[in-house]
Amino acid sequence: MPEARVWTAAADQVICTMREAGDTWAAIGCALGLSRNTVIERGRRLRACAPPKIVMAAEKQVSEDPNRLPLPAGHPVTWRLISDAPYPD
Repeated sequence: MPEARVWTAAADQVICTMREAGDTWAAIGCALGLSRNTVIERGRRLRACAPPKIVMAAEKQVSEDPNRLPLPAGHPVTWRLISDAPYPD
């Protein structure tokens, strides 16, 4: 049976820092000279996660044709009608 790996604070710091910068697990493994799966397992224990990806969808033009298809639920145009109205007194 293989011996347990002894993790250092420096290696943990490299994992956390590189993951916060958005580097892949494979890149972190190459930097530490370890396999990707070894680094993934340690990163999960350290709760090292990548920054969230922000995806902005382009707003589509809405046709003013009265015979157009209905807009999907949560569409910005219909949602604005609900959320921008002042609250009745």
